[in-house]
Parts: sequence; C-alpha cells; structure tokens
Amino acid sequence: MTSYIGHVGVTAADGEPTADQVDYAALFAATPSPYLVLSPVLLIVGVNEAYCRATGRTRRELLGQYLFDAFPDNPADPQASGVVNLSASLARVLATGKPDTMAVQRYDIPVISRPGTFEERWWSPVNTPVLRPDGQVAWIIHRVEDVTAFVHHRQKRQQDTATGPRRRREEGMESELYARAKELERLNEELRLAHARERQVAITLQEAMLHSPDLARHSDVAVRYLPAIGSLNVCGDWYDTVDLSDGRFTVAVGDVVGHGLEAATVMGMLRSALSAASRAVAGPAQALEVLGLYARSVDGALAATAVTALVDTRAQVIVYSSAGHPPPVLMHPGGACQLLDQATDPPLGARPAHVPRPQAGTSYNHGDILVLYTDGLIERRDEDIDTGLHRLTDTLSRCLGLSPERLADTLLARLGVSHGARDDIALVVVGL
Repeated sequence: MTSYIGHVGVTAADGEPTADQVDYAALFAATPSPYLVLSPVLLIVGVNEAYCRATGRTRRELLGQYLFDAFPDNPADPQASGVVNLSASLARVLATGKPDTMAVQRYDIPVISRPGTFEERWWSPVNTPVLRPDGQVAWIIHRVEDVTAFVHHRQKRQQDTATGPRRRREEGMESELYARAKELERLNEELRLAHARERQVAITLQEAMLHSPDLARHSDVAVRYLPAIGSLNVCGDWYDTVDLSDGRFTVAVGDVVGHGLEAATVMGMLRSALSAASRAVAGPAQALEVLGLYARSVDGALAATAVTALVDTRAQVIVYSSAGHPPPVLMHPGGACQLLDQATDPPLGARPAHVPRPQAGTSYNHGDILVLYTDGLIERRDEDIDTGLHRLTDTLSRCLGLSPERLADTLLARLGVSHGARDDIALVVVGL
C-alpha cells in the first residue's frame, strides 16, 4: 500500500506548490466516503477513517484480514446474500479490469461488543481496480456509502399497511432507485471528465491549426477566436498573417460552413492553401483565385468565404479582395469608419468556371485601425446584415484610442459576444 499512497514533495522553482505535491496518505485518510483497499486475493491492505467509523472497527482490527472473514454474512438472516453478491462483483473487477457498481445491498455486519450478533446495514458499493503497467489488477478500491438511515427512513414513512412480499418489493424498488441515482451520479461525473478532456484536446487542435509563425512578429495585430456556444471548441473560422518582402504583409480571415471537427478539417486545408498562395502570387485577388480553384476539390468547401488584405507599410496602402465575406472596416483616428467593400465576389467554390476575382485598394494613415472578422461577430437571427454592419461601425467609432488588444476585447464585450455567440467568431485587429 505504501508504494501507491505516499507523500511526493516537489515544488516549483519559484517555491509555489505543484500538482505533484500531494500527501496521498492524508488525502486517503480524510476522504469522507468509506474506502477499503483490497489485494487481488481480497486481503484488506488499506482502510480509511470513514470506513472505520462506518463499521465500528479500527485499522488494527481490519488490516491483513480476508474481507469475508472480517464481514461474513448474517447466519440469522435466511436471505443473506451480501457475501455472494460482493464476491461476484469483485470477481468481475478482477476478470475485466473495469469498475463495477452494485445495486444497494443489505449486508449486516457483526457487532464487536456482542459476539454472534449482527446489525442491519444497507450499502451502496462501487469496486474500482487499480491496474499494473501490464494491465493486471494490482489493487481493488472498495468504496461504500452507508444508506441504512435512508432505507430505514423510507420504511417509517410507509403510509399503508403493506406487509410481507409486497413490503419487501417496495423496499427493494426504493433501494434500486437510490442505487440507480448513485450510478447516474457516477456516470455524470465520468461524462464531465470526458468532456473536459475532449475540450482540452479540441483547444490544442485548434491552436495548432491556427498557429501563425509570422503573427508573433506583429505586436500591433490582435487576434481572437471564439467557437460557437455549445460546440466542441473547434470550428471552421480562421485567421492568418503572412509576412512578405519590402515591408508588406497580408492578413486574412475565412469561414467554412458548419462547426466541429469536420469544419475545422476543411478550415485547416483552406487556410494552408491561402497562406501558400499569398506567398507565391502577386496580390489578394490572385491568391483567392488559387484558393477558389483548390476549394472545388475539397468536400465541404464550396460555400466557404474568405477575405484577404495586403498591407504595404511603405506606400501606406491596403489592397484587398473578398470571396463572399463581410467587408473589413478601416477606422480612422477620429472615429470615421470605411467599409472595404469595393472588391466583393461570390464564395470560394461558387463559380462553375474560372473567372478573375476583383481587387481594390485604399490608402491609410498612421493611427488607423483595420478590422477583419467573420459573420458570427455581426449577424443575429432575423436581422438584416446591414443592421449588423451598422452596429459594428457604430461600436468601433466609440472605441477610440485603444490598442489593438484592448480594442478586440472591448469590441467583443460591447457586441455581447465576449463569451461566444450562436456562430463561430474570428477577429483580427491591425494597428496601422
């Protein structure tokens, strides 16, 4: 037992406790639910204080004993089945290496102060294996909840005069309901933990897919990514930044229809293709032409949209092109907002034949802010998109003097989507 439950004294370099600095012996002793630790041959090798209190035994009396010597069946009860049922559960754990939850059991225990007498007890047991590296069971954790008071309380509350088999059936049904409630509680906890693991995997996946090496060189570019509420934390929206020569760089956002891993997979393919095209062709329109041709060969990409803008810091010019995407906004220091909507075209895979995409340009001044986003930022159910665009520009005009990072957070908050929306959101704020 000591090889599995002990004190690990590890601290971080700054002196703060780490997750490994846990006194497992103290944790086991203080756990409020009664626990036994059993060897594969069902010897008691560990017992916590709650179990001692529940059974009226001491650790000295229990450690080293065979489980069913310590707790035999009540010979005065002709229907006693505690040993048989618990033995079968433990055998299943040893055979499968998986936890086993039992229905509520009547399993009377000997009264130490009165040899030969037993006290009626009702238990809700769960048996959980601890596996060795080779997959074999090293220990069994036997957790019980003493529900005797519950069963007795329910018995006293019986309002009718039912006796005999009917009474026993009612008691059994109530006990079974309690057992099922405990089982649902356990399953809900497992689901919660599984969801937490899935969410962390999804976050890691999305972060890897959205990783932009060039973005780290732009302290004046803020990006935000919010998946739709209720999604797995992965989505089809994306953003990217690509550094070019002579003080030029591109920023882009895109949107794949749908949510979840399928949309994220398509997103990753389109994002990579646009990043490569932006480095290889002359401008945003040509990059979107290449991306449109590629999108026709990708399942789920036909209705995808994207907008990309090339920022020339020497000439102080923005050149942009859009494939079915909401227009970027250029905000001037005084609060005036300009929609970059002079180079719009259908979504990436919408054209059956190749047609050159449009491209437009506009000058900018130092202190201007360029905002690119996906439709989740502005669209609301049963509302015209022009209403959403007006809300966006009106909000921006009241966010003067903020850095790109603060502006990004303020914009999300004032639009009411800082914790997500019905649709995915990607947002890029560029300080010019």
